Amino acid sequence: MAVRTETHGAVGVITLDNPPVNAFDQPLRQGLFDAVVALDGDPAVKAIVIACAGRTFAAGANINEFDTGVAMPHYRDVFNRVEQASKPVVAALFGTALGAGLELAVACHWRVATADARLGLPEINLGIVPGAGGTQRLPRLVGVGKAMNMMLTGTPIGADAAMNDGLVDAIVATPAVDGAVAFAERLIADGTAPRRTGEMKIDAAGLEEAIAASLKAAGRRLAGRTTQHGDAEAVRAAAILPFAAGLVREREISDAALASGESKALRHLFLAERWVARVPGLPRDLAPLPLDRIAIVGGGTMGSGIATSCVNAGLPVTILETDPARVERGLGLVRANLDTAVKRGLIGAEEAARRGTLITGTTSYADIAAADLVIEAVFENMEMKKKVFAELDKAARPGAVLATNTSTLDIDEIAAVTQRPQAVLGLHYFAPAHVMRLLEIVRAVKTDSAVLATGVELAKKLRKVGVVVGVCFGFAGNRMFIDGYMREVEVLLLEGAAPERIDRALTDWGMAMGPNGVNDLSGTDILADVRSQLLAREHRPEPYLVVTPELAKVGRLGIKAGKGVYRYGEDGRTPHPDPETAAIIRRVAEERQVRQRADITDAEIVERTVLQLVNVGAHILDEGIAARPADLDVIFATGYGFGRQRGGPMHYADQLGLPRVLERMRYWHERYGEPWRPAPLIERLVQQKKSFADLDRESLKG
Repeated sequence: MAVRTETHGAVGVITLDNPPVNAFDQPLRQGLFDAVVALDGDPAVKAIVIACAGRTFAAGANINEFDTGVAMPHYRDVFNRVEQASKPVVAALFGTALGAGLELAVACHWRVATADARLGLPEINLGIVPGAGGTQRLPRLVGVGKAMNMMLTGTPIGADAAMNDGLVDAIVATPAVDGAVAFAERLIADGTAPRRTGEMKIDAAGLEEAIAASLKAAGRRLAGRTTQHGDAEAVRAAAILPFAAGLVREREISDAALASGESKALRHLFLAERWVARVPGLPRDLAPLPLDRIAIVGGGTMGSGIATSCVNAGLPVTILETDPARVERGLGLVRANLDTAVKRGLIGAEEAARRGTLITGTTSYADIAAADLVIEAVFENMEMKKKVFAELDKAARPGAVLATNTSTLDIDEIAAVTQRPQAVLGLHYFAPAHVMRLLEIVRAVKTDSAVLATGVELAKKLRKVGVVVGVCFGFAGNRMFIDGYMREVEVLLLEGAAPERIDRALTDWGMAMGPNGVNDLSGTDILADVRSQLLAREHRPEPYLVVTPELAKVGRLGIKAGKGVYRYGEDGRTPHPDPETAAIIRRVAEERQVRQRADITDAEIVERTVLQLVNVGAHILDEGIAARPADLDVIFATGYGFGRQRGGPMHYADQLGLPRVLERMRYWHERYGEPWRPAPLIERLVQQKKSFADLDRESLKG
């Protein structure tokens, strides 16, 4: 049963049991409602405890109901009935009490928690305003400022902090239910009446200042989003309206947020990040190979970042470099990364020291012969990578997984220099590798299924979002970014759109960083070299990234050189428009006979760059490089700064409507030719009256 009841003397205990996290689906809500009614009407029961089975208290709502509609009884009706009980109700908190779980807890009259419990309202991450009393009850318990902070960060707080804030009434030993029963027995003995949260008052003094301070603190993280303003309005209602009226206002705000495009986008990404683990053709029960010992060839910025991510996951790592000085530099970069984590309060000094013991260095391939996984992280040069893999083929033990961190090169060509191409795959990390969540796992033509499963398992161990893709130029992410997005950005530059205008239009729309700023951050020489290597083996319609090589040629290499697309001030980070860049762009435009335009709008900049992402993404799907559209959305939202409130490029195209997308692509195709030819997949979907979301659903059924 999802809900069961029992009595401990005069205490009635309701246990919610819905593995794995006791999410509030309809049977659980109905069972809880019925159990509260039954125990509240039982004269032998003098107090009620609400507990959970398994490893955690209720950790949220059933997200699948958000699109289909919440079946009765609604969360808010169940929790209101809990609060209206005529007998004291105590919540027994342990594990995590999140979202609807915390809304249930604050509807109870008292709350006890184990020392390791964590409490939070993470709905902001799904574009949702809590709608079952959370925005009305939480400020009554902890105050407006702390309630707003919990809602706008979505970050859970620990039991001690909850106790200090007034959210928890007692810290109890494990199991929480025993402590809750003992607490309830004391309430009975003292003759204590129910203490209903909704009957408490909020001190409205300084209300607007507290709300404004919370919104300001969250401003950068929530830039471009709207949900936080709904949270603020709901908390404002809690402070100035009677409780019943506040609940009505909360419901209106929550329902509007749930129906918003922002929430649909964020919920899509929440689910999509879980779908990526379902890899077509890879049995879900296939055991991965061991990952007990990791070796990394190359201790530069990328290699040391990969090493840091491994030791953070508890995996021992050996860095291989060409000489002792480079070894020490690589180890020093790892230690610096750990020190930074200490300074930011992410880990303690003792923990950093422990992780530091997991990293060693060497200059000999013989010292990495026993590794289970070897990750090559040398410079992005085909000949250099082939040389490394030829050495690895001789040195690595039989059965070891050999991975390359290439971001654009042909992994099949790299694998071909070994006698075991089935053991080779790509692991495309994103810089900084110990911070960025995305990991593209690249399946080469001959990659063995167990080897691929090992790449997927590594992503899980590193707490990264691993997306399996196939081999082509740039795989999925970089091909879309370079062939689509950056190519179109450079055409706009040639037509007269200023770099800062392009960047501002796209960041205002929702990108974390403008494309020209990204180019400078990465280094214009990097993109110029990628272009050179690509055009040596593949054709692209001109003009294709013709500005960046000219910048690199004259030493405008980006931030590292103090000038690139932009000029950088004394702090080395603040970009300024530079007449020299403008002159270079004008010269290249004249040489290419590109017509200058004065009528380019911000809307056109956004449309052309984003629809190019969509078009190249559709080609990638048609070629089987990615399994489903949602995978591409995850890649861009987690690795390329695509605003999560937009849901990723393919989801965004669905929201525009694919008929409209196709119409606009045909419009631009008439003006700009081949790069704008609509992908056949888009034309088929429009003809079939389907969407990218339909492809996601079909993939998940398969």
